[in-house]
Amino acid sequence: MTLVPAAELAARETTRWPNETQDYRRARTALLAAEIELRRYIESVAEQRRALPHGPEVTGDYVFEGEDGPVRFADLFGTHDTLVVYTYMFGPQRERPCPMCTSLLSAWDGEAPDLLQRAGLAVIARSPIAKLAAFKQERGWQHLPLYSDTRQDFSRDYGAIAPDGSDIPQFMVFTRRDGTIRLFWGGEMGAESADPGQDPRGAPDLMPLWTILDSTPEGRGAGWYPSLTY
Repeated sequence: MTLVPAAELAARETTRWPNETQDYRRARTALLAAEIELRRYIESVAEQRRALPHGPEVTGDYVFEGEDGPVRFADLFGTHDTLVVYTYMFGPQRERPCPMCTSLLSAWDGEAPDLLQRAGLAVIARSPIAKLAAFKQERGWQHLPLYSDTRQDFSRDYGAIAPDGSDIPQFMVFTRRDGTIRLFWGGEMGAESADPGQDPRGAPDLMPLWTILDSTPEGRGAGWYPSLTY
């Protein structure tokens, strides 16, 4: 497919704002071309991700404790053939969960009913389920399916435990095809691949908070992070 150059598409847009200057319009139109290119690159990466070959088979007999009792890994899919998993930084060594994970999951709680139309969803942490459910109630979450990995074998196998026993957040997608469960994709951007001056993070960013703040002149700020309470 031959695409129209981004600069040409940007020039076609007719949006104008009250009292804008010529300097602002020139800079904004140039930025618009870059935004169009970014949109195209995001879609190109998504196409490359969707084209991945078969991932590694899941062979562990993982059992979790859900709010309604024990659940095997295959049951997390529900009626779907795709499962989205997030490992939550709320291990047994923590009195309170990670504020960054909590901010992310608070946004996901509102999206969960829509997401569950297309895929299974599981938020997994190593703290006991009663502790997870109590914080869920405190935070006002309504829709997130929480599971405790009390045996910790899933967390260990899929990189959610650091050598010192602390938590590592993981975002992963699994598939179930012809009765075989496989890892389709998992985030692999960590400290080793972080750019100078930036916190390790994946792309696209999973947090709507950062997407909004990236649209402001102050940006994300240096060293500012969400808190559990304000």
